[in-house]
Amino acid sequence: MRSWKLWVGLGVSVVFLAIALRGLDLRLFLQTLRTANYWWLLPAVMVYFVGVWLRTLRWQVMLAHLVPIPARRLFPVVVIGYMGNNVYPARAGEVLRSYVLRRTEGVAMSASLATVVIERIFDGLVMLLFIGITLPFAPLPAGLQTVALGFSLFFGVAMLIFMLLAARPARLSQSYALVVNHLVPSGLRPKLHGLFDRFVIGLQSLRSPRDLVAMLGLSLLIWLIETSTYWLVLQAFPFTVSFAVLMLMTAVVNLFTTIPSTPGYIGTFHVPGIAVLMQAGVTQALATGYTVVLHIALWLPITLLGAVYMLRKSIGWSDMEQAARLKAEQERSDREREDVAPGVVP
Repeated sequence: MRSWKLWVGLGVSVVFLAIALRGLDLRLFLQTLRTANYWWLLPAVMVYFVGVWLRTLRWQVMLAHLVPIPARRLFPVVVIGYMGNNVYPARAGEVLRSYVLRRTEGVAMSASLATVVIERIFDGLVMLLFIGITLPFAPLPAGLQTVALGFSLFFGVAMLIFMLLAARPARLSQSYALVVNHLVPSGLRPKLHGLFDRFVIGLQSLRSPRDLVAMLGLSLLIWLIETSTYWLVLQAFPFTVSFAVLMLMTAVVNLFTTIPSTPGYIGTFHVPGIAVLMQAGVTQALATGYTVVLHIALWLPITLLGAVYMLRKSIGWSDMEQAARLKAEQERSDREREDVAPGVVP
């Protein structure tokens, strides 16, 4: 990966970690870690992987218009992708996931990457729903409320645009090409046209009301199960908060992890989680200890399992660079095609 992405992410994580550690009583924090009942992590991890299986089913629905793939074959691909997000910067695991799918199932990377974008939009909408439901019972600090509002606007507009693209691809393609050809420098037009075409292909699952309901229902269930993981880890610590507070924490933490940071979301995961718990009356040492252990429980098992699946599929770390090269080649191919017929959706 390009070094600048790593350095930007590192800088963001350092800033967030400085915020998280400011004023922390290290002695009380270490005491919190020593006295936690770590046996609760076993059921927490089991429940978390139920959520990963549901993520696999949701991706299966999104890919069905391209090629039907059994969930048991998709599950290792999903796990490898999340492992990649945990060890590579800039969510590069999404590219790795599409590369593995291309290699094992023959699905074009461009189309599968578009389905990954749809996943993120659904996740964002559910996070915002969680915030709306829980705010009357677990108010956010003012600064976090402003960030949540910004995410609300972004995900809402993105979903509206994507649904319009899926419903009227040809008509919107003409309007899109007209705007781009008048406002964008000629050197950039082919790449933008190619991006548009690839996303339209992958967005076709949004045209089916049945698939939309299935994807929304699975997304809600996925995040309720993840919140249940938060609740199970909570049992290891000597404090309690309501499930509504944990729903709010789940939503805010996962929205903040979209901010570029080091692999594994160091800092961007911890600061909002600690802030939500402290707003609910939890001491800083307890909130920090819980958030650190929770992060490890969510990060370590799926990363280890992803590494096992990589070995089984004879995939090495060099395949990440191969995935990036294939993605670049696809973009070049799209640009060449658009030089002949720009903005035309097949």
